[in-house]
Amino acid sequence: MSVKKIAVLTSGGDAPGMNAAIRSVVRTCAYHNIEVVGVYRGYQGMIEGDFEEMNARSVRDIINRGGTILKSARSKDFKTPEGRKAAYEKLKAAGVDSLVVIGGDGSFTGALLFNKEFGFPVMGIPGTIDNDIYGTDFTLGYDTALNTVIEAIDKIRDTASSHNRLFFIEVMGRDAGHIALNSGVGAGAEEILIPEENIGLKKLLESLEKSRRTGKTSSLVVVAEGDKIGKNVFELKEYVEQHHPDYDVRVSVLGHMQRGGAPSCFDRVLASRMGVKAVESLLEGKSNYMVGIRNNKMELTPLEKAIKGSSKIDTELLRVAEIMAT
Repeated sequence: MSVKKIAVLTSGGDAPGMNAAIRSVVRTCAYHNIEVVGVYRGYQGMIEGDFEEMNARSVRDIINRGGTILKSARSKDFKTPEGRKAAYEKLKAAGVDSLVVIGGDGSFTGALLFNKEFGFPVMGIPGTIDNDIYGTDFTLGYDTALNTVIEAIDKIRDTASSHNRLFFIEVMGRDAGHIALNSGVGAGAEEILIPEENIGLKKLLESLEKSRRTGKTSSLVVVAEGDKIGKNVFELKEYVEQHHPDYDVRVSVLGHMQRGGAPSCFDRVLASRMGVKAVESLLEGKSNYMVGIRNNKMELTPLEKAIKGSSKIDTELLRVAEIMAT
């Protein structure tokens, strides 16, 4: 079947670079003389037929913007057969015959199910700051989030050193510690706590005590939100205060600021490459794949494999972190 009209949507949590990916999809369609529509509010908008015809001029001046101009939303309706059928009928009524989904695991799961039920061609672009999707070295938004975190930690270090304080800084990463590990090394943290490595409370205290004995008057501990040591970062603070009341402990939760901001040059270029690869793969008759970058080359990974696989933490970087904390 020849592709005549492609729909593009963003789903799940927003990530810097999503707009650059939308721009790339739209302009690649224009280059190949393929019609394209933007779907507002993810799968919910697909069910409701919230579409807008787009062209090369529709996406001007968005490559530098964070968030997503197409908006994003969770859709309970799309989890039902009736909801997916309604979405399929809306796409067919609009003459759409292929779909590009920019999002994460949950978004890809929906796309895969949609394809299985209706044979509708789909292609995924990984957009999530956590960098936790199998099949790509980098996801859209990850590099920008790292730069945002580093900038914030650098400012926190200024006040930590001024007041001889210990700061626990919580960063995003419910299931993966990529942001915590890389930003911790980049910011010179004394300890990095991630879900993949449960160092335990005892070792944490030993590490902090060692830092104090070697002359460090202030300390930064970067904590991934999914770290398993305590129930949350505030529990860690209380534990340290109980066992070392001489510590002046503070907590800083960076939260959703990590999702915002203008995408870095790396994310803008990556999004542009991914958008071209996604559209041209559909034009080649491919479906049910996620576009990824491996060793600086664009590659396709089956959606099912991308969903079921898991990204690996960099063990070499873990060792570097340990050495740098000396």
